[in-house]
Amino acid sequence: MDQCEDTEEGALPSKTTDSTPEALSPGPGPDPEHGCKPGSGPSCVSFKSDQSMDHRMLFKKGCISQPGPDPGSPLDPGSGPRVEEPKSEVPSGHELQTSLDSIFMTLEENIITFVKNELKKFQKDLTANYPESLESLRDEDEEQRKSKEAFLRITLNFMRRMNEEVLAERLQSIHSGTPAEACQRKLKFNLQQKFQCVFEGIAKAGNPTFLNEIYTELYITEGGATTVNDEHEVRQIEAAFRKPNRPEPTIACEDIFKRQKADRDEPIRTVMTKGVAGIGKTVVTQKFSLDWAEEKANKDIEFTFPLTFRELNVLKEKTFSLVELVHHFFPETKKAGICNFEDFQVVFIFDGLDECRLHLDFKNAQILTDVTESTSVDVLVTNLITGNLLPSALLWITTRPAAANQIPAECVDMVTEIRGFTDPQKEEYFKKRFKDRKQASRIISHIKKSQSLHIMCHIPIFCWITATGMEGFFKTREGAQLPKTLTEMYIHFLVVQAKVKNIKYDGGAETDPHWSPQTRKMIESLAKLAFEQLQKGNLIIYESDLTECGIDIKAASMYSGVFTQVFKEERGLYQEKVFCFIHLTVLEFLAALHVHLTFSETGVNLLLEEQTTAQTSECTEMHLYQSAVDKALESPNGHLDLFLRFLLGLSLETNQSLLQGLLTQTGSSSRSNQTTVEHIKKRVNENLSAERSINLFHCLNELNDRSLVDQIQQYLNSGGLSTDELSPAQWSALVFILLSSGKDLEVFDLQKYSASEEALLRLLPVVKASNKALLGGCNLSKRSCEALSSVLSSQDCGLTELDLSNNDLLDSGAKLLSVGLESPHCKLETLRLSGCLIKEEGCASLALALRSNPSHLRELDVSYNYPGESGVALLLGSLEDPEWTLSTLRVHPSGVQWLTPGLRKYFCEHTLDPNTASKFLKLSDNNKKATRVKEEQAYPYHQDRFDFWPELLCNTTLKSYRCYWEVEWSGKVDISVAYRGMKRRGDSGDTLFGENDQSWSLRCTVGPYSVCHNKKRTVLPLSSTVSSGRVAVYVDQPAGCLSFYTVSSDDLIHLHTFNTTFTEPLYAGFGFCHNESIITVCGL
Repeated sequence: MDQCEDTEEGALPSKTTDSTPEALSPGPGPDPEHGCKPGSGPSCVSFKSDQSMDHRMLFKKGCISQPGPDPGSPLDPGSGPRVEEPKSEVPSGHELQTSLDSIFMTLEENIITFVKNELKKFQKDLTANYPESLESLRDEDEEQRKSKEAFLRITLNFMRRMNEEVLAERLQSIHSGTPAEACQRKLKFNLQQKFQCVFEGIAKAGNPTFLNEIYTELYITEGGATTVNDEHEVRQIEAAFRKPNRPEPTIACEDIFKRQKADRDEPIRTVMTKGVAGIGKTVVTQKFSLDWAEEKANKDIEFTFPLTFRELNVLKEKTFSLVELVHHFFPETKKAGICNFEDFQVVFIFDGLDECRLHLDFKNAQILTDVTESTSVDVLVTNLITGNLLPSALLWITTRPAAANQIPAECVDMVTEIRGFTDPQKEEYFKKRFKDRKQASRIISHIKKSQSLHIMCHIPIFCWITATGMEGFFKTREGAQLPKTLTEMYIHFLVVQAKVKNIKYDGGAETDPHWSPQTRKMIESLAKLAFEQLQKGNLIIYESDLTECGIDIKAASMYSGVFTQVFKEERGLYQEKVFCFIHLTVLEFLAALHVHLTFSETGVNLLLEEQTTAQTSECTEMHLYQSAVDKALESPNGHLDLFLRFLLGLSLETNQSLLQGLLTQTGSSSRSNQTTVEHIKKRVNENLSAERSINLFHCLNELNDRSLVDQIQQYLNSGGLSTDELSPAQWSALVFILLSSGKDLEVFDLQKYSASEEALLRLLPVVKASNKALLGGCNLSKRSCEALSSVLSSQDCGLTELDLSNNDLLDSGAKLLSVGLESPHCKLETLRLSGCLIKEEGCASLALALRSNPSHLRELDVSYNYPGESGVALLLGSLEDPEWTLSTLRVHPSGVQWLTPGLRKYFCEHTLDPNTASKFLKLSDNNKKATRVKEEQAYPYHQDRFDFWPELLCNTTLKSYRCYWEVEWSGKVDISVAYRGMKRRGDSGDTLFGENDQSWSLRCTVGPYSVCHNKKRTVLPLSSTVSSGRVAVYVDQPAGCLSFYTVSSDDLIHLHTFNTTFTEPLYAGFGFCHNESIITVCGL
């Protein structure tokens, strides 16, 4: 038998319907599944039998046709009885009349039945938008089709007489297509039924919500790679949260197969969409399918087949051809007799690659090109992805990041990433969820204040968990303080589930205790299961996993039926049950709860491989939490990070009290908690990676300890932060604050903290998360270049602009930096390497890197270096290459004179201008030195002279590019830069340097230095103002940069930088605050 042949009989119309009076039914009707039964009355003759075709029946009363079928008949006798031909005897008139009465009575009944059945079918067709019986489209013979077509014409005629033109057109359209078109309509109807309603976070509980009503457009971007990222997904969420909020092209789900970039010529066949658990990958594929089914988008696609790897997993031991696999999941295609999809535009959606338990071997798999050849499911999927099988099909694969590398990069045409909710989308979600505007506003405001909640609400499903917990909170604790930590939020979420179970399933009242023995047992079983699956790294749980954990599958089904919002059961078509926790964070919370319950009830520390008996419970308790911290830090990818946060949060008595009834013993030693805090601070001080330190700060937050963070925040707020004396823990706290606030992530200026290589290496995570990094003049070396190269190569690096000017990087540094520039992950658009002692070899490395990754860098500045003619030629070649995006290249000025280390290469000679000097200033040493004196000097009148305050300017303007000079001082002086037009007459304050918008000033004194511009004075940290008696000034007018340094043993220590826009020529100037104050303009 042909594999596409359908052996099932088409359903026959029933002789009677529910609305048919019993008197009109002379006998039992046919079985709608199997046709007539033996012994059925004559009215049940099949429409397909020969008996129904011997005589045609006319509506004109008293007329019987001659024997033999007439294909032109408007109504073929679909269910008429066989009329025997008279033999030798001619019936009498009475006999004939009796026979006709009987025949026409049966005929009337059959026609009425036929009409009612067909009308019922038409009604269903209009509701579903496809013909009810696809088999009939290919199984009915010509006579049956003609009869039904005739009745369809009659129906359409009557509908139009009733002015139901729209319905008539729809009905005619439904029945006018091919079997494939009818199949398409049925598939669309089924997908609408499947996806139009969703249950947020759960599978079968609660009130369904229309997807189109609650769907919030997700933040989908093109980019990324199929390389593996096995970090804990909370770390990935935090990294995404910290990315600069700059405009970035987003992709609507209906446009997923459309070219997003103008430079992409090849068509897109396979799209991979990455995103962490709960970010909305499944929902976005459902929205795509629903929009197609409702004919809102992608009308060029003829069939959409959404599949999940969960469904495919349980078929891994079976064999199918591709056609059979499609028929298996989408029976309507089998009923329509579709055996070849090459003639159609088809989309396959494979959701959840991370849940795949098939063996996808792309190197050694059998090559398959025939859609009718049977093989294992993993071979089918592999060949479909590689394009060997049905190359015309479009594929959309979704996955969590850790599983992305299961598919070779060459098999994927475009990688997209779901970033989750932006801040406005979070607000939109809560406003949709809470009809009470005050409650919605209160939640939104509260989440913004709690950094951990704010970050986690990046995930749509966490917004749902938060909303669920908050709903329960408002019902029972209105007026109390809202949950601030993750542990508190998940406790409220769990309590809500227990209350729902108590009221909905146990028949309890709102005021009854919600932790009944049965409820407690269920939660304990689920918590144990969660802990064991966390250790294995499983999110999807099959029957074998349950058996290993000692849970019967019936019990698991009961748990999923009761705690539907915690643990859910899914069953695909013809498949065994699979289970999962609704989100990874729920699994981690319950796993932590299991460890806590086990310890509080038995004293057993499940985190230890060998159990020991401690002398006191307090010691054991301290050891539990310390061992948890240490074990989490040992995890190479942070897979225990969130588990640790929950476990430490559960140690607080305030949180335990919320679970009273579930926890039989509550209370934790305050000494034990403080010891845990000190242990965490000790570990933070060990120069850990930024990600690990950040998680430990989150742990301290769960323990309500913010002492380290508050200390650094206080320093920042007061402007008294001295990075020279920070411990590793304090550096980590600074990183945590900067990343959490996002304040400096748009433009990060290293000089604000410390212009040193150590500071850069400590603050590298902040640089990585920034959009623009200003690292110029920070005493960096090739060591920094190596670290920055690693940052640029990272796929979650946000940098688009990097300024490394005036660091002595040399060719070796340029080479190291080029390694990062050539990475496909590098998205840098502007790079400034001006004044970095780079020669021909370094320029050659840069040109080679640009050739490897030509599509991002738009601006390159290598001025004030010595590239030589060949280096310039290489870089100019990159500028002229039409395939490169580089549009701005600066190589001049250049020359050997710019190879002097440091800023002294920009040295400018200055001479004091006696025509501007106050009469209380005495000039000497060829106008290089000025001293404030008590006696007036006999200077002639000059319009440029400062006539009241003891100030003066130099006599030449600063060079229009870069300029550097040094000044020795004593007493109390202002070292300044000013426009020529600064006010000089009178005793008003705005004639002082820094007290107007025409000048910028550094005040040098024995105490802390200060800077001032436009009447705004800022006192500098005391530790940064080591009084050497010598100050350096550097001005880069085109860049709008004015920097002050102290000079100590020829080293420059950065004091302060003004970033502004200079609109006039500048002059060096000096003010004298005390008598005997002296300045001397130095030479090299």
